[in-house]
Amino acid sequence: MKVVAMIPARFGSKRIPKKNIRLLNGIPLISYIIRAAKEAKCFDEIYVNSESDILGEIAEKEGVKFYKRRAELSTDSATNDEFTQDFMNNIKCDVLVQLLPTSPFIRSHDILKFTATMLSTEADTLVSVTDQQIECVYNRQPVNFDQKKISPPSQDVTPVQPYACGMMGWKTSNYLANMDKYKCGYHGGDGDIHFYTVSGFATVDIDNESDFQLAEVTAKYLSNNTNSEPKYYASGEIYDANRLRVLLEDGVTNNNMDNYNQEVVSAREIIAKNPSDKCWSHTLINSKSTCATLIAQMPGEGNRLHYHSDWDEWWHIMKGEWEWFVEGETLKVKEGDIVFIERNKRHKITAAGAGQAIRLAVSREDVDHIYPEEV
Repeated sequence: MKVVAMIPARFGSKRIPKKNIRLLNGIPLISYIIRAAKEAKCFDEIYVNSESDILGEIAEKEGVKFYKRRAELSTDSATNDEFTQDFMNNIKCDVLVQLLPTSPFIRSHDILKFTATMLSTEADTLVSVTDQQIECVYNRQPVNFDQKKISPPSQDVTPVQPYACGMMGWKTSNYLANMDKYKCGYHGGDGDIHFYTVSGFATVDIDNESDFQLAEVTAKYLSNNTNSEPKYYASGEIYDANRLRVLLEDGVTNNNMDNYNQEVVSAREIIAKNPSDKCWSHTLINSKSTCATLIAQMPGEGNRLHYHSDWDEWWHIMKGEWEWFVEGETLKVKEGDIVFIERNKRHKITAAGAGQAIRLAVSREDVDHIYPEEV
């Protein structure tokens, strides 16, 4: 039995122009589903189905095949039924699994389980759906609840199952027979139709600009926080993400935050221009991803015990000596050293030695400083 994956990708999207080649967290949108399909290792062949040579180029780079559909099958009026029929008539297979690039967070294990279900059951059509446990109405009438009864807890509501759309499976012979009889085959027509429930990030479907922006946030979260532990509010803790206020509370009253993000800057020259007998700070870089600040303090001065729940922080010691109090232990560092502290580790920094000490703090503008109750 030959099993083929088809990834349809029209170039001329209207709601999100060129969405299938738009970068999502630095990667073309379509590449997410291509890579997941390859990692699933359950297909004899994987095709990108498009009218666009640009998408063909991406398919080649990702190591999958390209089926160039006719231009008339990529217009606004062309249907999924039509371009799928065209594909089946030209690419021989017993089972076709359609994977949409607009569901970029479908993982290889989702695809593997979906395809295994298609092959191990009597399904002629397998539709991916989601379980939505929420009261729904259709045509102003209740679907899964009684308007004259008390609402049960949400976990007890009978779920409705909208299409997830990201994965569809068809036996080719049944699909083509439905196309001959009904001029459509997408929903299963005559045949044994089964439903496969997906959940979590696999349900994300990008249809408009807001969806894409939310997907961008999701992609960054998944790439940076796949193993993160949940965090909870702790009574008595103080949260502060205002960098200037944090510096002022730490006793640094002379703060230059106006002249940053220069292409080339000499930290040594900045240090030489500032007083050597007082505390001060000078912001060198302040971008969306990075904030780098020179902080000078006198012996005995420093910051308060705190931690960051979502950020690893590091420093380069530019001058003098410092003491880092980290989770009950004291580290002594000097000029030239680099200090790295993982997220969630409580730490306190104090200038040591006989004179001014300067550290280059590398963090991010919006990182929360969390001060325990005992501070």
